Amino acid sequence: MKTPSIIKLKEDRNRMKLNVAGVAILTVLLGAALVSCGGSKAVKTTEGAPPTAAVTTGPKTASGALERKTQPAPAMSTEKESPQSMVVLKDIHFDFDRYEIRPSDADILKKDYLWFKDNPGTRVMIEGNCDERGSIEYNLALGQRRADAAKDFLSTLGVPAAELKTVSYGKEKPVDPAHNEEAWAKNRRDHLEPEK
Repeated sequence: MKTPSIIKLKEDRNRMKLNVAGVAILTVLLGAALVSCGGSKAVKTTEGAPPTAAVTTGPKTASGALERKTQPAPAMSTEKESPQSMVVLKDIHFDFDRYEIRPSDADILKKDYLWFKDNPGTRVMIEGNCDERGSIEYNLALGQRRADAAKDFLSTLGVPAAELKTVSYGKEKPVDPAHNEEAWAKNRRDHLEPEK
């Protein structure tokens, strides 16, 4: 004969199994209900999307009416674009542990100079950067020498020194966080950023 405590334990265990099974079934049913309710698709609208305008052009139809072709209306900008928002100043890069401007980077700065001619009076920050190797202090000094080298080069081309500021970020602002030569080469750079 089974003792009452063993019977009670078996009953409690069976009740728990039923509860777990009931919760599982309820979860499946609730999930199915949510999926079936999602049958109607929401229409996604893009705020500021250009409206379409009907333009009557083209050959006449058999009834003599002009064929209608729908073409998008020209996009309207709510924000006036300034020369600074369309900047195409390119970064220059440096060899390891160097701050001399290489010939290919001198060509980039000469092209950047054309932007300065088109935007007189615009101040530009030259940000000197290094790769992750070396101490913080060493890289801050090297980044400053790199920024100063670009400033001096642009000044010799004719950019007023008052339009050029320099700062060194050392190794604090990498463009590529990887730890290999390819990433380090990308991070050894001067970045030219117009001030807004």
